[in-house]
Amino acid sequence: MAELSPLHERVDAPQRLALPIHPDIAAWRPLTPDDLDELTALQQAADAVDHPSWTTPREDLLEELTHSYIDLAHDSLAGLSADGRIVAWGLNVMPPGAETVVRVFLHGTTHPEVRGAGVGRQLLQWQRGRAQQMLKSCDLPLRGWILQYLSASNVAGIRLAELLGFHAARYFATLTRDLSQPLPVVPAPPGVAIVPWSDELSADVLAAKNEAFRDHWGSQPTSGEQWAKIAGGEFFRPELSFIALADDEHTVAGLVVTSVLEHDWPHQGYTSSYVGLVGVRRAWRGRGIAPALLARTLEATVAAGLERVVLDVDTENPSGAVDLYTSLGFVPDDSREVAMLLAY
Repeated sequence: MAELSPLHERVDAPQRLALPIHPDIAAWRPLTPDDLDELTALQQAADAVDHPSWTTPREDLLEELTHSYIDLAHDSLAGLSADGRIVAWGLNVMPPGAETVVRVFLHGTTHPEVRGAGVGRQLLQWQRGRAQQMLKSCDLPLRGWILQYLSASNVAGIRLAELLGFHAARYFATLTRDLSQPLPVVPAPPGVAIVPWSDELSADVLAAKNEAFRDHWGSQPTSGEQWAKIAGGEFFRPELSFIALADDEHTVAGLVVTSVLEHDWPHQGYTSSYVGLVGVRRAWRGRGIAPALLARTLEATVAAGLERVVLDVDTENPSGAVDLYTSLGFVPDDSREVAMLLAY
């Protein structure tokens, strides 16, 4: 594969980025942390239309607004109605630490009451232009991706993204495991111990996670700052998370990281835990570590008195994740998400 030239040589970006002009929007301005409560209400109103089985908690939006690498003044936009309410918002996020691809994620939405009039199109055009500027500021000889994740049922949003040059690059399915059904008995493979979560091993688990996900689509290393919010955040549950130790328990070979998202229970209609990460380092794959880790999480979730385990999976995952999950009794629900991609 030929070596790529630096991104700044390959990306066309607007030199100046004008604010959108729309009759339904009285003013556009950057977001601030003080917008958090209003932003949460707007996002949850949109969630109820776009994906009724789950909603965005205030904590997730707070995290997005307060990463150290976020520049709200330049990379965010709020659209205000005539009465001063935020009815549209967008935030571009370019995480640091790229190894193989520089990614800019486009977050945001419009209130259902202003949809269908072109507000979303103008917001996405601005975000695309700003994302192009962000990529053009990068000197790395890597691929550049602008990514927007949408519910697969959001036909209008997908069509809009396609009109602006994006294409559907990947689909992600939600799977659930009903814990009223018998659980599989999956012993740890020889030479491997499945142990409870340990904060003392967190740095080693992060290193194992980054190695395990290196061949996953679009995955880049997780930083220490990001990891602190994954494995120490509001929703993380150490009692439902486990570590696979190999080589006489000196090497982290695999991990399962689990959360409890109580805010989703009323929308789901059941109580649940959520498996956010399952990973096995390449040298230990094919030995049954992943099913042993997941079996422990299933058992622990039963012990916690919850009804199901939920996870999301890349439907084209190269490591056979879909077959693994279905073999443990997971079944797909009606939720699917699509990654809309503009690549350079």
